[in-house]
Amino acid sequence: MAEGKKSAPLEYRGRPLRRKDNLIYYGSMSDKYIIMLQILDTKKVKDMDVATKVAVQLQLTDPDLKSRDRVVKKSEKDSLYAAMDVATVWLDRALANR
Repeated sequence: MAEGKKSAPLEYRGRPLRRKDNLIYYGSMSDKYIIMLQILDTKKVKDMDVATKVAVQLQLTDPDLKSRDRVVKKSEKDSLYAAMDVATVWLDRALANR
């Protein structure tokens, strides 16, 4: 990538995705809710690490709440695909009920 150029932000179904190490944030901090996905376990498939255990949390974005009080729903899934599927449904429903 040339210096000074930024790539387009990654999105999934019209909402931003941000990754830091084993954490993936789905949604916008300007909304009331976001999803936090934490990759808990991986396995090697050929030369790539594939998530085999992913924690999903629907969280409030209110900065005045303690981190444990922000969690509205949580679950664990056995793949990133299944986790993103649940995350999309949870976030869509939570933001529709504003």
